[in-house]
Amino acid sequence: MACGLAQSSGALIGARLVQGLGAAMMTPAALSILTTNFNEGSDRLKALGAWGALAGLSSGVGVFLGGVLSGGPGWRWVFFVNPPIAVLILLATFRLIGNDRRRAKLAHFDTGGAILVTGAMLLAIYALVRAPEVGWNTTRTIVELGGVVIPMFLFLAKERRHPNPLVPLSIFRIKGLAAADVTQIIAMAGFYSMFFFVTLYMQNVLHFSATRAGVSYIPVTVGVAISAGVCSKLFVRTGTRPIMVVGALLAAGGVYWLSRIPVNGSYLTNLLPGLMIMSIGLGAVFVGVQTAANAGVPADKAGLAAALINASFQLGAALGLAIFSAVATSRTTHLLAAHSAPLEALTSGFHLALLVSSVFLVAAAVIALRATNTRGEPIPSVEPEFESEMNPVPIVEVG
Repeated sequence: MACGLAQSSGALIGARLVQGLGAAMMTPAALSILTTNFNEGSDRLKALGAWGALAGLSSGVGVFLGGVLSGGPGWRWVFFVNPPIAVLILLATFRLIGNDRRRAKLAHFDTGGAILVTGAMLLAIYALVRAPEVGWNTTRTIVELGGVVIPMFLFLAKERRHPNPLVPLSIFRIKGLAAADVTQIIAMAGFYSMFFFVTLYMQNVLHFSATRAGVSYIPVTVGVAISAGVCSKLFVRTGTRPIMVVGALLAAGGVYWLSRIPVNGSYLTNLLPGLMIMSIGLGAVFVGVQTAANAGVPADKAGLAAALINASFQLGAALGLAIFSAVATSRTTHLLAAHSAPLEALTSGFHLALLVSSVFLVAAAVIALRATNTRGEPIPSVEPEFESEMNPVPIVEVG
């Protein structure tokens, strides 16, 4: 049972990484088009709010449709539906988005940096996924986790010297940008893992069918949509920071509620209240983070900022699932070794993983206190970091 949990999480992490390759190309380009076309005022907030709302809504909709497809035509259709959707997106892109004929010459592409940072992330995720099986205190696990430091250190050193770095470190001088990205990583770790464990609880403990488990997330999609719509209007009055902090705390409370699920629980009393509280926080965090992460970013760095927030999304999902699956697997394995009932051991593993997920969301709220607090101010039109050191231009700070 514990082995099955580890295998399921490993397969899902692998799928997330493969899917992330396409998203890493498409999402930053789309978001940068949005941020450069809506660069100030309420229109910018509405556009970024809609983007963040759709990102949050997709989490609930994806789980719902995945359950419906798995319970109907079969789980393989979860993958078959993507190609025709991609074709429709391509057709819409050519029809709706203008063709920018300006071609920037790609020179000195930072291939080494891309290899180093990707290798470091893959090694970290692999070590975390395998740790429950090989042991946390084994030489193998310690070496693998310790080995992550080396490529990351080399990556940072290379970025400082490269003429065209993959990630110009100076972009993090923009106030609140790094905090928004880290908030996304930590919050996404909690959110994505929550969906994974609650779905397993529905199917393996409450014995829901795949379709019934998917339908159970319909209220979540409604909650996210309402929350995102309300929060996108509140930005003008409160700014993004309070929305992110309150949303993360609400989500933490909802996930903590879910961490108390019993073996003989029910959907209406043990799952639905926590899911609804979580959905309100999810909508608030997603629209807040997306808006804050693109505030104060020069137009010529909009693509980089969009890539960073997208990478934060993907990285948070993969790392969160790896960490919390390891936590749940270790707990379940320990209880099974102590001759606990299988369902009790499995549920206890979910308890601990969801509890840690709620702690991560509280941490996201704390980090969000350092994020940009924008109300839709215009983005700067110049790139400060390339100005001469003899005649510096101050970084534009928002909030």
